[in-house]
Amino acid sequence: MLTKLENKLHSEIPMTKLIQLHVKTINNGKLITTAPLEININDKGTGFAGSLSTIVTISAWSACFLKTDELGYKTPMIAVIKSDTSYRAPVTKDIYCETILPTKEELELVKKKLETKGSASLKVKSKIVEEGKTCVDFEGIYVIKVWY
Repeated sequence: MLTKLENKLHSEIPMTKLIQLHVKTINNGKLITTAPLEININDKGTGFAGSLSTIVTISAWSACFLKTDELGYKTPMIAVIKSDTSYRAPVTKDIYCETILPTKEELELVKKKLETKGSASLKVKSKIVEEGKTCVDFEGIYVIKVWY
């Protein structure tokens, strides 16, 4: 499923291919995505804020997509409606992003709302980490809509 997701991102959101975003793995309740610093660098030799913002936003979107797919909804509309990004430290190495996957309880609530209203919202957190230090913090609220 992760390869399918990466292919979807690269074909439907071309910027993700240009920044070489890779959907790596799911580990300990986290979706891990990566991208090379070399292609996402700024004039100071650190991670370009636009790329970093894109990576955390798309990674959180990807978590919503994967979990909505697991619930059996194959063509949901998912969009970020509110987000907050904090840049805490420069990124000086290849980009490593951790996105916390929704809990079972959160997914049960989403499923219930999708079944009764056709839409739900989900808060997702991502962060870019380097050597154990959080460089970028992100929290986004995503709306999920389905059609029957």
